[in-house]
Amino acid sequence: MESKTIRIALVSAPVYSHLRSILEFAKRLIRFYQDLHVTCLVPINGSPCNKTKALLQSLPPTIDYIFVSPKNLEDEVQDTHPAFLVRTLITRSLPLIHDEVKKLISKSRLIAIISDGIITQVLELVKDLNVLSYTYFPSSAMLLALCLYSENLDETTTSEYKDLLEPIKIPGCIPVQGSDLPDPFNDRTSETYKEFLEGSRRFFLADGILVNTFFDLEASTIKELQEQERRGIVPSIHAIGPFVQHESSMIEGNDNNTLECLNWLDKQQENSVLYVSFGSGGTISHKQIIELALGLELSGQKFLWLLKPPSKFDIIFDFGHFSEDPLKYLPSGFLERTKEQGIIVPYWAPQIKILGHAAIGGYLCHCGWNSILESVAHGIPMIAWPLFAEQRMNAALFCNGLKVAIRAKVNEMGIVERGEVAKVIKNLMIGDEGKEIRQRMRELKGSAEDAINEGGSSTRTLTQLVQKWKNLE
Repeated sequence: MESKTIRIALVSAPVYSHLRSILEFAKRLIRFYQDLHVTCLVPINGSPCNKTKALLQSLPPTIDYIFVSPKNLEDEVQDTHPAFLVRTLITRSLPLIHDEVKKLISKSRLIAIISDGIITQVLELVKDLNVLSYTYFPSSAMLLALCLYSENLDETTTSEYKDLLEPIKIPGCIPVQGSDLPDPFNDRTSETYKEFLEGSRRFFLADGILVNTFFDLEASTIKELQEQERRGIVPSIHAIGPFVQHESSMIEGNDNNTLECLNWLDKQQENSVLYVSFGSGGTISHKQIIELALGLELSGQKFLWLLKPPSKFDIIFDFGHFSEDPLKYLPSGFLERTKEQGIIVPYWAPQIKILGHAAIGGYLCHCGWNSILESVAHGIPMIAWPLFAEQRMNAALFCNGLKVAIRAKVNEMGIVERGEVAKVIKNLMIGDEGKEIRQRMRELKGSAEDAINEGGSSTRTLTQLVQKWKNLE
């Protein structure tokens, strides 16, 4: 009788950046576990966009995927916040995910299920299937520590977090202002806050939590989590990152964008250009676009700006289709005045190639975890400009803790004014503070490389985990 295929099932979140992260993990996993097949279940609303299709079609033969698509979702999510669409899609996909996992069990030797950290419902869902279940946590150990500590924090705090005068102390983490906690913490009476607490409780059902970070990046937090693990308080914690897309695995977008960006960068001096991007999902208001543009101009520094038009919720579902010209939101005469100073690229740019280019000397970043890790991997110092989710917390870690970024300050209306924009850009690109930050970021880049090299901390951790799974065959 032919032996069954050894398989691990991944369950991705229905967000492109999360899908990309968990698939980078899968690609590294099969390098250490060569007899393994990986199947990724991908919840999706309707048809995948070209970017998602291209990402999935580029996978090696031992990684396949199954779309999980609930019916009649469109009518329920018209004109709603993208975060609500994600939550609805996850909830409606759960029975289908359960069915697909049962099918995988029937036709292969399924040794583990690994689900994204925002789909902790899967940990409950598969308890009847007698399979190891893990969480893949695509963000920081600091955010994970908050999740695991959130119930305690909720029970010991009486006011709104944003009104607290003293910073919040999460075990193993730098102190953080209440206003820098993730979005659900803005209103403790909200449904999203209650859902955050419920999701965080489910982490304790996991057989282990795999975190997209590395020891030298968050040493004190990882040590604290591992100490809690030894005391039986939290599940086993495995720091196995960073998972960063490489040029060899990049999905090319608009070839004209790629050529235009890289040709322009080739003409610039080393470390002279500031890359400006708010990630695949982040957008800023028309007023903020104007202030940012005028601040860039005022700074006198070279820039490459990936620009998207404003959106209703300041966030777009990052696998959309766009036709609006974002350049119309720029100040009058800006393009003409800055034609020698910078270049603006609409919607999409080859970020990995840009960050890897010698001309790039800084990154004005929204502080999404994928982008932060890409900046670290290339040793590029940052201006932190967080927008939503846990990005303010990431900014606090990198500015106050690691000191490899400068944070842009907002006014009472939540706008970063042109003078502040120019100031932080000059501080980073040509100031003494920027020189110190650049040196620290170079050291962090070396630590990131060491972590995933042979014998590195993340490699050892993943190897030990793989050996545990092999023993189950």
